[in-house]
Amino acid sequence: MRRRQAGLAHAQQKDRLDRDFQQIGDSIAAKEIEQLQKQLETFKQNLEEFAWKHQKDIKKDPMFRSHFQQMCANIGVDPLASNKGFWADMLGVGDFYYELGIQIIEACMQTRSRDGGLTALQDLTKRLDRMRGKEGRKHQDIIEDDIIRAVKALRPLNGGFEVIALGAKKMIRSVPSELDKDQAGLLLLAQKLGYVDSQLIQKELGWDENRVETGLDRLVQDGLVWVDDQAEDKAYWVPSYFDMMD
Repeated sequence: MRRRQAGLAHAQQKDRLDRDFQQIGDSIAAKEIEQLQKQLETFKQNLEEFAWKHQKDIKKDPMFRSHFQQMCANIGVDPLASNKGFWADMLGVGDFYYELGIQIIEACMQTRSRDGGLTALQDLTKRLDRMRGKEGRKHQDIIEDDIIRAVKALRPLNGGFEVIALGAKKMIRSVPSELDKDQAGLLLLAQKLGYVDSQLIQKELGWDENRVETGLDRLVQDGLVWVDDQAEDKAYWVPSYFDMMD
């Protein structure tokens, strides 16, 4: 009987110790969370002070603006997420990127019949810079990072605008249809010469004739290539790469 009582007392004592440790653990965790929240709030305040001090550089210097955006992202602040309040009133970053987004839509629409809605980011950057320079007013310089952020801001429109990577190259897709695996493979291969043909595809990718024909037909149907019937082996040129080949 004594052994059973001793065992019961030991179990009860262990339960009490477990509860005590749990309470201590919860208390420590709560304090750590509170400290972390205070640190983040301090970071945000410091970031606002930094932005206030350097607002001219943020607006005019695209590289400085890119680094500032990265600083914001590191502590969970998204200046593009709100059109009102501190960021919009002081920096106007929301207006800047939404205005740039409209210009991106316009530029992509101008070339969609030519490139099928797939535009090289490098080429788009040059065209946007020319467009903005013709507006008759002093414009902010832009870099590729600005365009990428502006394209992300266009997502709610559901227009299919997205930044995609083909190898080391970044492209802007401005149509809802997504590239399938074979299309992406052919476009990546075409970066070497600006075009592909059946012999090149079979040699480099090892596809059989049926797969080659199907993949090329999909590219033609989506307007992503121009067909050169004059070549000995029919060539499929990618207009999105024309400026990149210069």
